[in-house]
Amino acid sequence: MQPTNDALRELLQKVRSIAIVGAKDAPGQPVAHVGEYLINAGFTVFPVHPVRQEVWGLPAYRSIGELPEPVDMINLFRAAEYCPSHAREVLALPRKPFVFWMQLGISNPEATQLMEEVNIAVVQNACLMVEHRRLFEVR
Repeated sequence: MQPTNDALRELLQKVRSIAIVGAKDAPGQPVAHVGEYLINAGFTVFPVHPVRQEVWGLPAYRSIGELPEPVDMINLFRAAEYCPSHAREVLALPRKPFVFWMQLGISNPEATQLMEEVNIAVVQNACLMVEHRRLFEVR
């Protein structure tokens, strides 16, 4: 179940660091625009991509398990069928994020169940940038 606006606002107020899985800075790509927005909004962003060495001028990590420090949110720009494997990567982390966010057009019941079983909030089929702007009236 999607969090209410109040619950979502409360979650986002706690988030400081975000791993963006599927990160790439290719012009015109939604992930590029969202990543740049989050960096400019003051979040610490960790790009995750299996091939890229750098995204948005930041070092990129090949997987969630290779992140150099714990993050508050996993933000997925991956097809729905890959979300359960990313959820299992999260389960293997020593300190788990408190939000697992699947971007607009992405939802997966298995990934959702895996995260909810360990009390990680799940947001699916929603754009993090759009929701952040809406909830905090950012222009």
